[in-house]
Amino acid sequence: MKFLFDNDVPDDLGYVLRELGHIVLLLREVLPRTTPDPEVLAYATAHGLILITCNRDDFLALAPTQAHPGLIILIRRVSRTAERVALVRMLEKAGDQGLSGNINFA
Repeated sequence: MKFLFDNDVPDDLGYVLRELGHIVLLLREVLPRTTPDPEVLAYATAHGLILITCNRDDFLALAPTQAHPGLIILIRRVSRTAERVALVRMLEKAGDQGLSGNINFA
């Protein structure tokens, strides 16, 4: 799978996904930090990337307004380890079909 990490997602989660064979792009590497959320989602959609963000409210409101490859809302936890575990478990449980075009929480 291919993912786009919003600016608020910890980089170290990308290392885990890459180790599992996924492609991870960081938003700041492909768009300016000030890019508005609708443009971020449009970029992810245009490039077939599942967007991972901690920006729950804005993207939950935005996602129903356009088709997208998938959106994962990362819930911040007390440790990065807990965040990594939650993300990997969610990916295993949802699989490709559960992520495609859906909103998931990790």
